[in-house]
Amino acid sequence: MEVRSCGVRRMCTLTLLLVSACPLCCRSSWMWLGVTSAGAAEQLGCANLPLSPRQRDLCRRKPFLLPSVQDGARLAVAECQSQFRHERWNCSTAEQPPVFGHELSSGTKETAFIYAVMAAGLVHAVTRSCSQGNMTECGCDARLRGGGSAAEGWHWGGCSDHIQYGTWFSRKFIDGAATNASTVRGGFTPNTINQHNSEAGRQAIDRTMSTDCRCHGVSGSCAVKTCWRTMAAFERVGSYLKERYERSVQVSDRSRRKTRRKEQRRLPVDKHQLIFFNKSPNYCLEDRRRGIAGTRGRRCNRTSAGPDGCNLLCCGRGYNTHVVRHVQRCECKFVWCCYVRCRRCESMNDMHTCK
Repeated sequence: MEVRSCGVRRMCTLTLLLVSACPLCCRSSWMWLGVTSAGAAEQLGCANLPLSPRQRDLCRRKPFLLPSVQDGARLAVAECQSQFRHERWNCSTAEQPPVFGHELSSGTKETAFIYAVMAAGLVHAVTRSCSQGNMTECGCDARLRGGGSAAEGWHWGGCSDHIQYGTWFSRKFIDGAATNASTVRGGFTPNTINQHNSEAGRQAIDRTMSTDCRCHGVSGSCAVKTCWRTMAAFERVGSYLKERYERSVQVSDRSRRKTRRKEQRRLPVDKHQLIFFNKSPNYCLEDRRRGIAGTRGRRCNRTSAGPDGCNLLCCGRGYNTHVVRHVQRCECKFVWCCYVRCRRCESMNDMHTCK
């Protein structure tokens, strides 16, 4: 316990030094909670977290939501890294704000995904906490109860996930005010484009919800069904947002309107689309100034034609092949009485890494 408390104190000291030394980095740095150990947010408290003044005030007024904020951030970071684990940009993070480095302000479609998945993660975590009865301010969504189709023998009941509260808190915590950034005329600004993508992430939670039902009746006859609405697993939300990332739309930057070509036409932007300003770099070579790790040393699949294939992931530089010896227990048998006897099996596998 003493060692653990010393580690938490060191982490607190490091956080305070980072916040004081780099105040400009702390915008949107609540995302830092996604790379910290569980429980760190409660240990640090609202005053010591790298939050904006508005977020810190909201944290003080609703401290019971702090664990959900951290859960949402950790959920989003993990899902981002899972969705991009085979690609040149693999959603790499740093352990200090801003955790996503240059990508948080680059205005690329990677930036769009980050804002969308972080907002969605916050909605998902807060809503899940509401449904589990962990908070007094919210619970199940009871608005649907009593409705349904009597003729078809089903009605709304059970505990529907109350995403309205989670969505409200996500807007309040991330955006401040729930503005409709999609209707901004004359192009977008960095702030409104981030708000738009955050809102697209929140809408992803709603669009991936499903209806679950349970049968009631004698001998399983299902004479009556009780149905409720539930959130999808966050992996499904991540896949939905990855599809939106693949079909994201480039828009004009209002602050650079004078440099736009006159023939460039403005396309209507749907609120569910992800949007971005700038084309992405190729992420092939390391660029420390921009926080790009490059793909050197990344493991690739020699037989794949997808983004994880050695040709694409290594950007044509070639790859190294290593033989890796893998040792594991195998052919385990239970011996009476009372232990398990296993053999020690070895296998040799090729591992390919980018040059």
